[in-house]
Amino acid sequence: MAVCIAVIAKENYPLYIRSVPSQNELKFHYTVHTSLDVVEEKVSAVGKSIGDQRELYLGLLYPTEDYKVYGYVTNSKVKFVIVVDSSNTSLRDNEIRSMFRKLHNSFTDVMCNPFYNPGDPIQSKAFNGIVSGMMVQTG
Repeated sequence: MAVCIAVIAKENYPLYIRSVPSQNELKFHYTVHTSLDVVEEKVSAVGKSIGDQRELYLGLLYPTEDYKVYGYVTNSKVKFVIVVDSSNTSLRDNEIRSMFRKLHNSFTDVMCNPFYNPGDPIQSKAFNGIVSGMMVQTG
């Protein structure tokens, strides 16, 4: 399961970042923001490919010693980043894809809320519940 989940706006500012454990929050902010360069690189590489068939799931962005960082970009250029503990070898690529799909569906629900102003930080309880279900349960 994930140790950090982030939603980054089209203009590269965070709409939502949640991490477990919370004492590493600054480290995860840094990890998420450094992954944005890799996301931009992959998106521009896909744009140059023949036929321009956009795959929303970007796959493994980069591994670190402790974590693996995965990325996903919506058609509206909103980026989702999931950071997973490297010691979790049982997590398969299709499970990561399904996590992103659930996150994207929940994000779409937030966007469809008439009381949500696009560009504001996400404060939806339903979205928070979906994210909590994906996070590593510690303790």
